[in-house]
Amino acid sequence: MAKKSVQSVSPTKAFSGDTIVRFEDVSFEYSPNKPILEEVSFNVRRGTKVTIMGQNGAGKSTLFGLILGAEHDGNTTEGHTPESGEIHIAKGSTVATARQVIPRGQLELTVREFFASCFAEKKYDLDPKIDEILEVVNLNVPTPGKAGVTDVKDRLVKTFSGGQQARLLLASALIQDPDVLLLDEPTNNLDKAGIEHLTDFLINYQKTCLVISHDADFLNAFTHGVLYLDVHTHKVEQYVGDYFDVVEQISARIDKENMKNAQLEKQIQANKDQANMFAMKGGQMRLVAKRMRERAEEMEEEIVDVRKEDKTIKPFTIPSQPDLTGEVIKIESYTIMDPEKHKIVKRTCSIALRKRNHLILSGPNGIGKSTLLEKIVNGAEGVTISPGVRVGYYRQDFSMMDFNDTVYQSLEKIIRASQGHLVETELRATAASFLIGADAIHTKIGSLSEGQKGLVAFARLVLQKPGLLILDEPTNHINFRHLPVIAKALDSYEGAMILVSHVPEFVKQIRIDEVLELGK
Repeated sequence: MAKKSVQSVSPTKAFSGDTIVRFEDVSFEYSPNKPILEEVSFNVRRGTKVTIMGQNGAGKSTLFGLILGAEHDGNTTEGHTPESGEIHIAKGSTVATARQVIPRGQLELTVREFFASCFAEKKYDLDPKIDEILEVVNLNVPTPGKAGVTDVKDRLVKTFSGGQQARLLLASALIQDPDVLLLDEPTNNLDKAGIEHLTDFLINYQKTCLVISHDADFLNAFTHGVLYLDVHTHKVEQYVGDYFDVVEQISARIDKENMKNAQLEKQIQANKDQANMFAMKGGQMRLVAKRMRERAEEMEEEIVDVRKEDKTIKPFTIPSQPDLTGEVIKIESYTIMDPEKHKIVKRTCSIALRKRNHLILSGPNGIGKSTLLEKIVNGAEGVTISPGVRVGYYRQDFSMMDFNDTVYQSLEKIIRASQGHLVETELRATAASFLIGADAIHTKIGSLSEGQKGLVAFARLVLQKPGLLILDEPTNHINFRHLPVIAKALDSYEGAMILVSHVPEFVKQIRIDEVLELGK
């Protein structure tokens, strides 16, 4: 995407002036001795667009939950209440959020019921509002009057594709006409056209917007400032400027702090060496030595706690099933949703994947890419997976994992299924390589951030050693710093692979041997 300039709102006023959201010494934790935020203070100016940055698990989505809770003064089941401190939302202002994913309990709702759930009271003019907001988010869906097609408002939410559900999430926030719009990874599952439409919308959006995203180009198009959540200090740092400018500011700060610390450490060591020398001489020199040690201690207190940069996962490989021979999978026919006729159509093809064959499925949102992948895994008509082939399936909603399992239990199940026994050292080493430490490994999957779930999913694939790798939007929720590492692992994968991704920069880094264009 071409770099776009931000609006004329002064970056220097991103966190000052007419304040609409204010945090004062806010602290929050989910469990004792595991703080998320500690005495955090910041302001957000009315009418600005602010990016929320931070490592996976730093508390970005939690910050949104605290804002939602503050809007209702804690009198709601939605959102969080701080352990201490105060959160102020400008009087009369409303808040709405477009979450990362639609909760599983809402997938069985109709579109009408889904939008009705956005309001505390019944809305009698809801239908025309739904029609209007679906047009705003550019959700092209079947309309009444065509043979066999019902009103879109009567469709179940679960029947929409991942990209269409992303548009529904945005629409569910916009239909509330909030003063503060919270967007949590809004580009996930969107195709190029969808991202461009959303970008243009936000550039022209006049109200306050806070965005969590790992898409750097998307953020840079409209950002006025950045709130950085430091996962190590549990503080929030404020920066002004567009996204790329802020990234440079952060890098410059780190360089400056590292230089200062290096100078101090050099001086400290010199003082300690001299103090030791003077102490050995005895007499009055011992007093000098004492003063020098005291000065060294003072300088140690001056050492800056440098904000640690986001960690990047280590380079890894996904081992292929060792006994793989011949055709791994054969696809002779498949079904899609015809984007013009709005009906399911069957198409024929002749695709056979062997070891080291990589296939990408492409097509617009709603055509049925994710549905096709699921059918392939479940053995649909027209698809043959050779007996004995282990299938590694990365679903975009992570439903291949039991959310009630801890990370350890999830990894243990996959390693026992593939290897027949538990290899404790391999499990823990693999987890650590995906930034899953001693604390996180005993956390339930459902309690992890979406980005952490993605890393666990890749850890599972490494331990599983599949012969056929099926990946549905594997860049969703993942910190952009991890993406080149993941792309390299997929590029070198020795088994058969089927990939769906709407991120061309990511796909370019992966060897693709065959393309199945579902839209043609």
